[in-house]
Parts: sequence; structure tokens; C-alpha cells
Amino acid sequence: MAAVTAMLEDLRDLVPLTVEGAAAKFAAREWTPRGKLRDGVETSWRKDGVRGWTQKFRSGAVRVSFAVWIRDVDESGYFDDLDAVYEQGERELARFLPQIENSSLAGHLAEAELTTEDKDEFIAARKWILGERTLTAGVVQQDTDLPVMVVVVLEDPAPASA
Repeated sequence: MAAVTAMLEDLRDLVPLTVEGAAAKFAAREWTPRGKLRDGVETSWRKDGVRGWTQKFRSGAVRVSFAVWIRDVDESGYFDDLDAVYEQGERELARFLPQIENSSLAGHLAEAELTTEDKDEFIAARKWILGERTLTAGVVQQDTDLPVMVVVVLEDPAPASA
């Protein structure tokens, strides 16, 4: 998971944050591309069991996300004890947070309040402001039949209109 904090440190210096710039940082750090191109740019990466991906939204906002822990459904296709899986995700998040809090990013982070949208998206989360960007680490499950994951999300808002 040190690969994630190293990438976040590289991405902090990337102004503006673009999917092309992020792809170059992933490649420079020797992440393996997963062959998911959008507009000719690789958007999905893997290294040391961690998945990384980039997204650009119509608004111009750019998001770089990492899945640092994934718990997939049981053999039945469901979670036998969803609460236990959520608790396991929260423990994994608690294990991961010190990697952010003790990294060179720590001096650049300001604690941020979770929004209502964040609370709807994350089972548990911590959020910071990093310059003009937000950095969120949390436990998510996007749908009942998808895995529970601990993700780290760096988001650069849409550029202001000129």
C-alpha cells in the first residue's frame, strides 16, 4: 500500500491534475496497465495487489481512485454476514489511515467534514483538503452485489469558468 501514498505524493505536484498526467505518473511508478483505454489514455492500473483508476467527468473534474482492500461476495454470490464484512472493511481502513497520516502528505492535509453525499457513498470515511483537491479514504459498497472495498480517492474539482 506504500505504492498508493507514493502515487498520491506524485499526484499532489501535478497541476493541473489530468488523466494524461496521472497515466504518466502510474507508468513512471511501474504500475501495470490493465488495458482500459479512454480517449487513447490508459485509465486502469494495478500494482502490489492495489487497483488504481482515473476518471474525467463532463464537468472537467478529475478523480484518481485506488482500491487498497477488496472483499468480494461469498460463494453463494452474496455476503453471508454483511455487517461483519463492513466491520472488516472498517478495520482495514483503520490500518491504512496511518499510511496517509504519517506520509509526507500529512503536512499538506487539512481535515474536512464529510458531506451528506459522502455519508451516503461511504460506510465509514475520513476526508481532507489537499490544496484545491479533496482526498477521501473510506469503505464503500456501490451495490448489494458488488464487493466491499477500502478506497482512496483524490478529486480535483472542475476548473472555474473563465
